[in-house]
Order: sequence, then C-alpha cells, then structure tokens
Amino acid sequence: MIRKRLIIFYLIFALSEGINIRLNAQSDKPVDYVDPFIGTGFFGHTFPGASLPYALVHLSPDVDNQGWTYAAGYAYTGTSIMGFSHTHWSGVGMVNGGDILLMPTEGQLLQTAPGPPEDPDKGYRSRFDHASEIATPGYYSVVLKDYNIRAELTATRRAGFHRYTFPKSENSKIILDLGHQIGNNSSQELSELRIRENNTIEGVKSSGFGKVCFVAVFSKPFTYYGTFDNEYETPESGGSIWPYKNGERGKNIGAFVTFRTGPDEQILVKVGISYTSIDGARKNLDAEIPGWDFDEVRNNAGETWNKELSAIHIDGATSDQKEIFYTAMYHSLLAQYISQDVDGNYTGPDKKVHEASDYDFYGSFSCWDTYRSQHPLLTLTAPDHVNDFIRSIDAKTREFGWLPAQHFLNVFGEAMVGDHLIPVIVDAYLKGYRDFDATFLYEAMRKKALEVPKPPVPLTAGRSGLKYYLELGYTPVDKVTESVPNTLELAYDDWCIAQFASALGKHEDYELFIKGASNYRNLWDSQTRFMRPKKYDGSWLPEIEGHEQEIVKEGDHSYYKYFDPLLVGRRPNRYYTESNAWQYIWSVQHDIQGLINLFGGRKEFIAKLDTFFEMSPDITPPKYVGVVGTIGQYVHGNQPSHHVAYLYDYAGEPWKTQQRAREVCEELYRTGPGGICGNEDMGSLSSWYVLSAMGFYPVTPGSPYYAIGSPLFGEVRIKSGNTKVFIIKANNNSGKNKYIQSATLNGKAITRTWISHKEITEGGTLLFQMGPVPNKSWGSKPEDAPPSMSKRD
Repeated sequence: MIRKRLIIFYLIFALSEGINIRLNAQSDKPVDYVDPFIGTGFFGHTFPGASLPYALVHLSPDVDNQGWTYAAGYAYTGTSIMGFSHTHWSGVGMVNGGDILLMPTEGQLLQTAPGPPEDPDKGYRSRFDHASEIATPGYYSVVLKDYNIRAELTATRRAGFHRYTFPKSENSKIILDLGHQIGNNSSQELSELRIRENNTIEGVKSSGFGKVCFVAVFSKPFTYYGTFDNEYETPESGGSIWPYKNGERGKNIGAFVTFRTGPDEQILVKVGISYTSIDGARKNLDAEIPGWDFDEVRNNAGETWNKELSAIHIDGATSDQKEIFYTAMYHSLLAQYISQDVDGNYTGPDKKVHEASDYDFYGSFSCWDTYRSQHPLLTLTAPDHVNDFIRSIDAKTREFGWLPAQHFLNVFGEAMVGDHLIPVIVDAYLKGYRDFDATFLYEAMRKKALEVPKPPVPLTAGRSGLKYYLELGYTPVDKVTESVPNTLELAYDDWCIAQFASALGKHEDYELFIKGASNYRNLWDSQTRFMRPKKYDGSWLPEIEGHEQEIVKEGDHSYYKYFDPLLVGRRPNRYYTESNAWQYIWSVQHDIQGLINLFGGRKEFIAKLDTFFEMSPDITPPKYVGVVGTIGQYVHGNQPSHHVAYLYDYAGEPWKTQQRAREVCEELYRTGPGGICGNEDMGSLSSWYVLSAMGFYPVTPGSPYYAIGSPLFGEVRIKSGNTKVFIIKANNNSGKNKYIQSATLNGKAITRTWISHKEITEGGTLLFQMGPVPNKSWGSKPEDAPPSMSKRD
C-alpha cells in the first residue's frame, strides 16, 4: 500500500515538474521494490533518507532528537521536521548521530532553534504530511508545509546533495545548525565554522564520537548571512545572532544564509563530510560531486543500489514479498559504514590520521548484532567488501594495540557481552577470504583470550570476567554482570579461535581453545534444565521459589539474589543479556549436539524447544522493551533467539524448523512503517529475513555451513561475485505448502539438513519438492543433522 501511494504521488509530482518517469509497478528491478519507510514505525529505528551502500554519509530527515524512539532521528509518528542531517545509524538502540543539520525556511522571522514538536511555530521546524514524502534508495523528498518548500535529498558515499525548491520570496533562508545532535552524547570540545566566498560554509562539529568536518557549498551567492550561538544572548540586544560575522566557535552554534528567490526557484547545497579534516571533506566533495546535476547524482545512486541488490534474484513471490525481501536486503547492505576519505585517510582509534591505501576502512562494527547473520550474508552477496572488513579490524588492532570488541567510529567503550569480532574474522577466513594477515589477527585473538590488557590499553577493553573464566571455567554471578551469557558467548568465541588455530596448523592451541569451548557445560543445571547463574564458590544462585526478588550489592557489583528463569531484569543487576534463561539456554551455537546430550537426548531437547515456542510470552517484571516479536518465549526482536528456530534440524525434526522459520518470515516481517518487529540493529533483523526467505541460515558463524529451513519463494538465484549462480527452486511452494517433501542438490537426492558455503559459491541447483503436510522422515536421521562440536551420546 505504501509503495502504491508513493508511485501515485511521484507520478503527479513528476508530471508537474516535467521529469521523465517510468512506472515501476511491474518492474523487474530490485531497487524499485525497496520501501525505506519499512522499520520507521514502532522501534525499528531505521531512517528513510538518502545514502549509498558502504557509505560515510547517511542524509535523512530528523523529526526529533531526544529519546529512544528517535534513535535514528526519524519516526513515522512524527508530524514535523527539524531539518536534514548527514549522519544516522540504521536501527540501533544507541541514540546518536544527526551531525551537520540543514533546514530551509521562508519568511521575515529568523529562528535559530528548532522549537518543540508540540509547537513547531516556536522554532524553525516545519509541519509535513506523509502524503508528500517520497523515499527510494538514494533519494528522499518532502514538502515543508509551513514554508511551502520542497526538499529533496540524494547522496554519494561521502557527500550529501540537497535541492530546495522555494516560493517567490525576499526572505528564503537556509539554517545550518551545528548544535543539533541526536541524543545527548555530546563532547566537551567546541564546534566551529567559517563562511567563505559568499557561497561556502565549512567547519568542524564536535560530536560524541569525535569530530565531524564538513564543507557546504551553495549554488547561489548569499543575499545576507550571519552566525548564531544559541547558548549566548548579547546583553545589548538580548539575541544570539551576528549578521555578517564570517565565523563562530561554541557548543551550540550555527549559521544562516538568506536569498531572494523567484517562483519555484531551486537552490542546491552539496555537503562533503570527513572524520579527518576540513580539507578531507573538501576533497570528498570535489571528487564525488564536482558539478551541480542533482538528477545525475540521484540516478547514479539508484543504479548503485540496483547493482548491489541484484546479487539475489527472486521469482515466485508476491509484490509484498518482493517489497519485504528487497527492503531487507537494502537494510542489510546499508549497515556497514566506511570512515575513510577519498584519499584513504581516516582517524584511527589512537586519534591519529592513517591511510587505507588500497581498501575501504570501516570504523564501526556492531558485531554482537551483526556476526550472527549480516556478516555471513555479506560473505555470499558482497564478496568484494569482506576482505576490507577484516583488514579494517587488522588496522585498528595495530593502532589500538588490542583486538577491539563492538564499537562505533573507532571509539572503544563498554561493549556488548562476548568478543564477536572473532567469529566475523573466522567466518570470513573459513569461507575462503584470505587477503589479510591471518597470523597477526590470530595472535591478537589468542592474547585477548588469555591475558588482560596492559596500559595504555584500558582494562575495560579486555574480556569481561576473564580472570574468573580462566580460573573456574565460567564467570560467577556474584562477580560479573550478565555472567551466564558472558560464559556461553566466550565459550563460543573460544570455539571460533580453535577453528582458526586448526586452519593455521596450530594444533596445541586448537586443543587449548576447544577445551574452553566446552565451558558452557559448567553452567548447565540438570535439575532445572537451564544455563543457571553460579556463584564464585560453585553454588547455584538459589531459585526464587516464592521469595520476593532482591538485589545483592557486593562492593561495586550488584546482582539479583534469586534465579528466576523468566526474569530479564535491568543492568547492572541482570545475569542474562537482554533476555532470560528460557531465551539464553540455546546460545551454544557451536555445539547443539552437546546441548542435546545435556538434555538427555533428542526427545527431551525437542520437548523443551516445543515448550519454548508454545508457552506464554510473559516475563517476570520489570517488563523489557526488547521483548517484541514473540512466539512463546521466542523473541525475534532481539538477537539471542535468532538461531533457535533452526535447532530442530539438529534433533531430527526439521519439519518443525520449516514450520517455525516460515512462521517468523510471514508473521514478523510486513510491509509499511511497522514492518520490522524490533531494533533493526545494523542489518541484523533484515539479514535474518534475507537468509531465511532463501531457505537457509548460519546457525554457527565460524563454520562454513548453513542449516536448511523453508524457502519462501518459487526460485532464488544467488550471484556471489563470480560467473557462477546458485539456484534454489521450491516446486509446489505456497503459504500452505511450507514443508519439504524431498530435496536434490545438483540432481542428487539429499536428506541432510544443511548445505555448505562452497556448494553455494561454486554454483548449482538445490531443488525442493514442497507440500502441505510434513515429511517427518526427511532429515530425521542423526547423520542428516548439521555439523556440531560434540558427537551424539
């Protein structure tokens, strides 16, 4: 419905503007099925603005900049726009970004603050209607109702391009607000700007993650100009505006420029961004937008997106399914951000400028979210970028002196649980990506797994609770926050290191780390059949059994006193990460057979798994915002559950994987702004859908195998960077015919419930016969299960 509305509106607008158009209702181009508004409702935290894949600039409207709802600056519930800023994070819970905001206005009154959303007239923000919005990959447009201005945005990798169509006026203005920021992650450093040559503003915005340098060039000379500082009022005028002042320095500063415009006159602004210097921003702008042809840049952006999206072609899908699929792919490709200028310069974690001479440098890795599905997807669809991801990790490890964990723009603060750049690296290596120094990265992993960092690297950069993990084989609840997932995820990371060691011929190290990979067993409680918090003295955290929950404080550490398998809780007291015992019991991705053995066999394992999907979604108070997209205690809105639907493959009932994977695809992904059930988290929810809709999923990144689910479409064609194509065909497929009756790979019958990365990249055909009733014998034998660390008891 959203897509049809956009087509109709764009047709009317294009005809009025004399633009050459093509209706896309029956288009075969993947780009024409993308709806960037998907995920802008609820808490998807996506943004609809203009950007390219693997880009530095993400230019989008901001409707508000305070609160978790507005983590991406935009929410579909918004009714007024503050302006258009150049940095946004796709789908994260982190409230940050919004750097270098521009806002066109018109009228006698000059306002330098946006004003509140409940009363837009108190500032420069403007009301808008969704009916006037257009969003396609690389392009965004909206009418600002209060000023009768049409704003259009497009972008290159490192520059944003604005086109504003003004009414006839003596007082058309553009505000540049450096005080604007999404969230409160501000810096103590001051921002500064300079106005040059009557058509250029350049400067440095002090941001929470460092500095953002910019050069903004306008297509028309200024009639008037000046600066403002919203934290200062002159005693003489009581105002904060300085006409014809060509520079400003402060925390909440900006500039205004004024034009005389004729009817429907267009003023363009192109903005180069850099994390190194103003000169770097200027070079980026000159290289990527040398002229003033907005439509050329826009068309190039669309073609770039279409090329990337064409790595996968689907047939036998409805229009809505294509919209969901290609938008999910769009969000998956959008979420990896480069940080280097066109000359290769970037600011490293040591705050020095370095050069990536022959590769793209990626400054951010939201790896707790992305290691599970986004990075594995890119090993299939974006092979030209994978080595650059790993070389970026290599570079920042050398510059920082330590292997980092999850981070943004090379700022290494408190990270999510685990050490998940390790599976990103190992997964790439074992799938054949080798254009990086594997030995160096292996040694960095090994050191981090066995030692605490030494100055100048802070202790917080080390593995949480490492001393206890090495001593006890687990991290104790009375010493370490989120102790259970910390143990489970470090055990998985150790398994990944073991695979890397084996591939590099380091056999003694393999034995060392494969032993650590079994540490998850130290938290298995055979009585409750959960991974249960354990204290330093080896005793279990006592069950709640009717007690009122309490918080125990021991020095700087605090934790919930009683074990409650339905409690998610709050940091810093919780013993699971954004989940509870029901959701974390399955986080043994590397050894599902070992987990089956702990349960006592397949029957008992399946019984617990069935209960997990069928029980109430309720959790013990306090409620947690991440418990969304539920099927029983399965929570698709948060990452720890993402692999669980595929675990039936390991236990001899793959038909239940087919049922549950199809259920998630069809129930929890939809068209429209509310189409994503939780935080998009830098492509993690979207990449889950892309993989699962094709019919397989990487349960164990770091292993070159994918578990088979239920293909959603009649045919999928994957082009993985070479001339070979892998085809997945599902005969007799439909909403009811979700169950695999039989399968062949390149003409040979298979009953195993997995395929390898090599089988996909070498090309071939995986053919499924589908039906409405489960074939309970297909894939049911122990030898049919995907590979696992342990053997069957």
